[in-house]
Amino acid sequence: MPVTDKDPLKKKLHTIIFEAETPAGKAFDVILLLLIVASVVVVSLESVVAFRRDYLLIFQILEWTFTILFTIEFMLRLYSSSRPLNYIFSFFGIIDFLAIIPTYLSLFVVGSQYLLVIRVFRLLRIARVFRLTRFVNEGHVLSKALRASLTKITVFLGVVVMMVIVVGALMYVVEGRASGYTSIPKGIYWAIVTITTVGFGDITPVTPLGQFLASCLMITGYGIIAVPTGIVSVELANAERLSTSTRVCPNCHTEGHAAKANFCDNCGFELHKIDELV
Repeated sequence: MPVTDKDPLKKKLHTIIFEAETPAGKAFDVILLLLIVASVVVVSLESVVAFRRDYLLIFQILEWTFTILFTIEFMLRLYSSSRPLNYIFSFFGIIDFLAIIPTYLSLFVVGSQYLLVIRVFRLLRIARVFRLTRFVNEGHVLSKALRASLTKITVFLGVVVMMVIVVGALMYVVEGRASGYTSIPKGIYWAIVTITTVGFGDITPVTPLGQFLASCLMITGYGIIAVPTGIVSVELANAERLSTSTRVCPNCHTEGHAAKANFCDNCGFELHKIDELV
């Protein structure tokens, strides 16, 4: 059952932090995006040996500064949310959490701070920050098409997996250890490399039968690459395009509701018009 939060401070914080429809909310998100970009640049530069040797202390100070700021932001999101658990397990909630963990993890695991580049995923908010509703709309169409294609693609990949297992086993029998096919898993590895048209060339068939099987697998690979593309293309064509807004449901934190929707299409919570609180 949705909870209506009557605390004016929490309501005001929610409007600033979660919404981009008010001047203060947009300013908050723009500053946040600039901090995210800066933090990713710092982590990237630290991985350069020359910069790391000369500016290590500065990089560490900046990393911890960004992490503390993002930690405070994360705590404020939890505080201002009427359903903190829903936020934590939402897409952006998980990304926000993962964006601050690597720095603390680096106290115990050396080098884990480089995982901070995951913060770049937080830039996905840029569409709603600048009210690029067209991009939000198309993003939801793509998401809907991918979900609709999931079952078909899963079945198709299952068939592909069975195929590479069979071919890998055949190559182990046909070519044998002398040609580098030392085991069935090794043959399966070769089949995957071949069917995806990657062709590392570390293992190659030398017998006529093996080369024939390889040729068949290569030709099949081109068709296999086209099938998932076709499946997704059909679903994209069938996906309904609706005009959406950048509003965030205060109950489940779902974004991208229909522009004229009065209720969240995920949890049914009533969507109130954003008040000019700031």
